Parts: sequence; structure tokens; C-alpha cells
Amino acid sequence: MKEHLYLFSGLGADERAFAKLDLNAFSVTHIKWIQPIVNENIKAYATRLLPQITTANPILVGLSFGGMMAVEVAKQIATKQIILIASAKGRKEIPFYFRWSGALGLYRFMPYSKMKKADAVSCFLFGAKTEEDKKLLAAILADTDIDFLKWAIDKIVNWKNETMHPNLTHIHGTADQILPYRFVQCDYPIGGGGHLMTLNRAPEISALLAQIVEVEKS
Repeated sequence: MKEHLYLFSGLGADERAFAKLDLNAFSVTHIKWIQPIVNENIKAYATRLLPQITTANPILVGLSFGGMMAVEVAKQIATKQIILIASAKGRKEIPFYFRWSGALGLYRFMPYSKMKKADAVSCFLFGAKTEEDKKLLAAILADTDIDFLKWAIDKIVNWKNETMHPNLTHIHGTADQILPYRFVQCDYPIGGGGHLMTLNRAPEISALLAQIVEVEKS
């Protein structure tokens, strides 16, 4: 029987972020982002995602912001394993300048409409180098709901989590420009990997997922 993975995509992204991974060995459910309620906290939002998880002791796989949400979901249900990719396990792994922005409220003045457009800066930050990656990044950013974007950034810069799950495994790229490698403690570093590793380092990430889940099974 195949292991069932629940995949949480990144900020404003959807299942396209996992499109190049070889997940044929697993049963897969892509968690769908839902519209946040005004002033909803991250715990309440995680609770509203729970109906999408239909198996006991699930394996949660979270990319970027999706990893943070997977951590929050795992506070509310028993999980077999949590796998983070290009993400953060707790507040100390959020870069200090993001946390300062949260404390000072500076993030509220970010040019959110411009963040929905792919340009040289966003391509650099996400590690999109090929034309294919740039086009996919542009499509994902364009489709991002601006209200969800504002809500999620507020939750990232103000994330207070200090709960460290014992069954958590962290994969992180050494060249990640959004959540820099120097701020995290990961189990599997990907040399030269950026924030879009699931797309442009898909064979390595696919092999790691198979290895990590197999190790957990044994």
C-alpha cells in the first residue's frame, strides 16, 4: 500500500510548485489554500485546513510557507512525519530582518501589487534561472490572491512557533535567498539549491523524499 503524502505548497502557490517531482510511489493530496478570514490567526487557519486531511497519522510535506502551515497543522493532529522543503521550523529560523519588519509593522508598507509580477529581483530571490522556471514563477505570482498574500506575510513575519516536532525532517538549499541557509538547521542540505528546488532540483528532491519516507517506514 502506498504511503499517502499531503503536500502544502508555498506562499500563494499551488500544486504547480510540485509538478516536476516524481511522486509516483505515493498517493498524493495537494492541500488547497482557502481564503483567510479577517484577522484570523495561523492556528485557526490551520484548523480550517484539517478537513482536507482524511487519513490517520498523515505524512505532511510543506514547501516554504506551506512548511510553516504543516508545522501548525501538526500541533493539532498526530502525524507520522513532517517534511519541510525550503522552509522554517520555528521563529528562530525566520530571518531577523523579517522578524524586525513584523515587530515594527514595516511589512504593511510592502508593494504587494508589484510582488505579483515576476521581474529580475523576484527571479533572483526564488532562484528561477531558466526561461521555463521564470514563466512558471510569473504565472504562479500572477495567480496569487493579494488578500491571501497580505495575510500570509503577516503570519510569516510574526510567527512565534517554538514547538519542535521530533518527527520532522528538513530539506534546505544552501543558496536559498528568501530563507537563507545560514539561519536554519536542516537535515539534508542541497548544495546550490534555491527556493524553487522542487522545480529545478526535482530529481534530487524526489529521491530524498523517497529515502526519507522509506527510512521512516523501516
